[in-house]
Amino acid sequence: MSTATLDRPRVNSTAPFAARPRPSQPAHVIRDDAEAITVAHRLAAEFRTESALRDREGLLPLSELDAYSQSGLWGINVPKAYGGAGVSYATLAQVIRILAEGDSSLAQITQNHLALVAHIGLDATPAQQAELFGLVLQGIRFGNAFSEKNSKNVAAFETTFKIEGDTAVVNGQKFYTTGALLAHIVPIVTVDPLEGKGYLAFADRNADGLTVLNDWSSFGQRTTASGSIQIVDVRVPLSRLVPVAAFDRPTAAGAISQIIQAAIDGGIAAGAIAETIAFVKNRSRPWIDSGKETAAEDPFTISAIGDLTLRLHAAEALLERAGRAIDLALAEPNEATVNAATLATAEAKVLTTEAAIAATNKLFELAGTRSTLAEHNLDRHWRNARVHTLHDPVRWKYYHLGNYHLNGVHAPRHAWS
Repeated sequence: MSTATLDRPRVNSTAPFAARPRPSQPAHVIRDDAEAITVAHRLAAEFRTESALRDREGLLPLSELDAYSQSGLWGINVPKAYGGAGVSYATLAQVIRILAEGDSSLAQITQNHLALVAHIGLDATPAQQAELFGLVLQGIRFGNAFSEKNSKNVAAFETTFKIEGDTAVVNGQKFYTTGALLAHIVPIVTVDPLEGKGYLAFADRNADGLTVLNDWSSFGQRTTASGSIQIVDVRVPLSRLVPVAAFDRPTAAGAISQIIQAAIDGGIAAGAIAETIAFVKNRSRPWIDSGKETAAEDPFTISAIGDLTLRLHAAEALLERAGRAIDLALAEPNEATVNAATLATAEAKVLTTEAAIAATNKLFELAGTRSTLAEHNLDRHWRNARVHTLHDPVRWKYYHLGNYHLNGVHAPRHAWS
């Protein structure tokens, strides 16, 4: 491996990290669902090549991310009326699953951007939509400054703003800011302290007072650089202040956020299963009691691969079903369609979580002790699955599913349901 490759910036570094330059030319604009899937397969193959190296060395995926956002995939859910492809959310989930199979960290960096594009369509004014959708189609990346590490719970926000003239002045601290380090614009969830209402303040990444820290130290999803942000008197034009109102009425906003998370886990599962099959075929030895010449002929291994594949295919089927339910909820938003989309997505999230955990555990059991050697770095799949599936606990998915079917209680409307 070249010295130049290993000299790339790394995660969890104390060195200052300047905002990434904006693209010098507009991104490609994807026109339909089929093109989106084709481009996803091409990029996933490219991202897979050095995914183990990036994880092992903690290398930030700078060139990979530029290729990703310039490919047009970051704009596939921009509505057709604004020049985007407006793809089905079944397609969007498939795109993310494909990319996550190649490199789940790169797929996760897109998560909040795509959810924000959907939110703009639900809550922004027509003028804001025209501006922000236009930026997305040019190749501008949105990061996020949503969650707060020390607040009471994930939906408790202590970041606030005050209005001075035609500007919102924002102050606070954020954590789990996936995508922000490498973004061009950082949308900040902030609260009006007088009315208690939430807004998204779309701040420039290089705005005065906005400090994005490269301090993500998790053992999984390492190269998402999901560290922290300090926000001190950051000034954002009121024209870029978008209300967070989509959860006050029946919309598919929560399901959209969740289906992307589920698709990432489905991709981790698919990647782990592919690695298991390759290792068993090419490196593993047959167990002494099997009487077989190769590990791939071991009947228990064959059965286990069949079980994992079945689980993955079931999860993928539920992902597609959830995407179709989201499409319907967007076309016909009401309590029934939104609840159906939320529950369908919850089912997909349960199965993709279980498939990811099972596949990444079974990898080592089936491939054998030599698969644990550092040279292979196969533990990244388990680490990524273990960390990413913590995003939204599936124990609550079971509860909401049961509470609806038993008691008729609709699932709550928020980004984590």
